[in-house]
Amino acid sequence: MSTPTAPSSVRSESSDPEVRHLAARRSTLVSVFVNIALTAAQGFIGIVAGSQALVADALHSLSDLVSDFVVLFAGHHSRKGADHDHPYGHHRFETAASFALGVLLLSVGVGMLWAAVGKIEHPDGVQPVQAVALWVALGALASKELLFRYLLRVAERVRSSMLVANAWHARSDAASSLVVALGIGGNLLGYHVLDPVAAIVVGLMVSRMGVRFGWDAMSDLMDRAVDEDIVAELRITMLETPGLLGLHDLKTRKMGDMILVDVHLEIPADLTVEQGHAIATEARRRAMERDDVLNVMTHVDPVR
Repeated sequence: MSTPTAPSSVRSESSDPEVRHLAARRSTLVSVFVNIALTAAQGFIGIVAGSQALVADALHSLSDLVSDFVVLFAGHHSRKGADHDHPYGHHRFETAASFALGVLLLSVGVGMLWAAVGKIEHPDGVQPVQAVALWVALGALASKELLFRYLLRVAERVRSSMLVANAWHARSDAASSLVVALGIGGNLLGYHVLDPVAAIVVGLMVSRMGVRFGWDAMSDLMDRAVDEDIVAELRITMLETPGLLGLHDLKTRKMGDMILVDVHLEIPADLTVEQGHAIATEARRRAMERDDVLNVMTHVDPVR
């Protein structure tokens, strides 16, 4: 069964560097404004209301703000074309940005855990929080969930793994705000220790997300191959080339959101060099019809 293809409008958007850049910039600026407002509100109310969980969530929102600027920086540089030092372009700026996001999240998560565990070790110092903290936490939850849905829709439209990472970062924020709201609610009901417990849960969630993003980005930087279904599609596409007997040693590696392909093509040995070259060129052209294929390096193997 063939895999459904994306509409032509989606394909054109995902393959146009300028469209991708503008979409990333616009969506990230929206995230910047949201995170500025949330950081200020959560931080101020968290301190005034005496909620460590809300302060931890404010730090999480602050990390989002920093990550937004990382995304803007990477988006600006990744759209640069190929040059003498970077013959394949600058697509890996996005991968490097995803790695930076992972390190940032892990650092913030560990800091949250350190502060919250200190509170748990001295439960007598845990104070009841004010009810306003709960309303701020619920407002943050709604804001972050809406931001996640908006960012993910943009990321899927332009097929950007960096924007997908940033969107799921926002979803992790929504989940952490839910935990914070529950912790504050428990504190208001008299279970005061639940506020720092919520801060610990948020720290664990943030740390886990950081490890995942960092590991995925590192794997891509180490030339990880694309998914097997994409490799199978490439194989079928090239094997349909007239005159091609077969292929082997089909290898792929990720270059940001793009794919580099190396393949050995089996061509009849009795053909001329010009005829064999024409078959290889056509096989390469067919593979390059995919919007996510950046380059295909072919090697011709004569077969008798």
